[in-house]
Amino acid sequence: MGVTISDVARLAGVGRGTVSRVLNERANVDPRTRSRVLEAIAALDFVPNPTARRLSLRRTQTIAVILPFLTRPSAVERLRGVEAALVRGGYDMIVFNVETVERREAVFRDLPRRERVDGLIIISLSPHETELERIGRIDLPVVLIDAHHRTLPRVVADDVLGGRLASRHLLALGHRRIGFIGDIPRIPLAFTSSRLRLTGVRREITAAGLTIPASLVAIGDHSPRRSTELATRMLTQRLPPTAIVCASDTQAAGALEAANALGMNVPGDLSVTGYDDIELADHLGLTTVRQPLFESGVRAVERLLGMIHGTPPGVLREVQPISLVVRRSTAPPSV
Repeated sequence: MGVTISDVARLAGVGRGTVSRVLNERANVDPRTRSRVLEAIAALDFVPNPTARRLSLRRTQTIAVILPFLTRPSAVERLRGVEAALVRGGYDMIVFNVETVERREAVFRDLPRRERVDGLIIISLSPHETELERIGRIDLPVVLIDAHHRTLPRVVADDVLGGRLASRHLLALGHRRIGFIGDIPRIPLAFTSSRLRLTGVRREITAAGLTIPASLVAIGDHSPRRSTELATRMLTQRLPPTAIVCASDTQAAGALEAANALGMNVPGDLSVTGYDDIELADHLGLTTVRQPLFESGVRAVERLLGMIHGTPPGVLREVQPISLVVRRSTAPPSV
């Protein structure tokens, strides 16, 4: 028979309730007593029964996560942050991947009840009012990442500022014809980041007394192949851009591929910037806007677990810092 909570209590010279409070990280335990219990746990190599712990806490110790396009690098990195923080907190997670409007409707229609999960994290999908009503009916604490709703706690980055940082860098280098490659709006899925980054690019270019013509704005599906097609079309115009701002590092990789296929030198003939600073960006020497993907997942879990344990959500909109990382894909224009 394995080591039990009674064995730990006996060795530490305390009651079973005290051991339980230590295991559940309750505050009402004398520090010296807590230390004695932890030493007994270590000496006996005691591993708590997770089912028993969940029953004692009256929680499932499980969090639901809803996110779109799980295979995208930025989504993977955010999810890694979520998982790391949940593991530290002793929680499991259930992941719901959304890639179509129909799947989104099904996931939000059949949200897990409180008997199955203790809270909900939604990544990159801003809830509609009907979805918000369903969340409210099952009374689940919820935190958004890279998504927006005025009534919900959220961890976001300033995408407009990110667009401005990229274009400001290119303008400072002397570029005057700057293109943009971004995502199809996909209004039913409520993605906003690409559109907001384009807004930032437009504002910075306008502030410099310039304009970005429609021929230098290309929107398409989020993939390197589609970005290569869009960049090729843009670069073979009569008046091509000398620089392209891309809404993601993945799309920037497609633009670099297009330049290479056309025999263009980067950054001599064309400068390219990305967004996210995923591992690929460093490998490609890509100038990009870094946003804290992993850290946003960690922070969202910290906020959600605080709410589950009774801490008020505090400031609803928490904006994480972003920065421009300059690498070898940008330089002054050759002409």
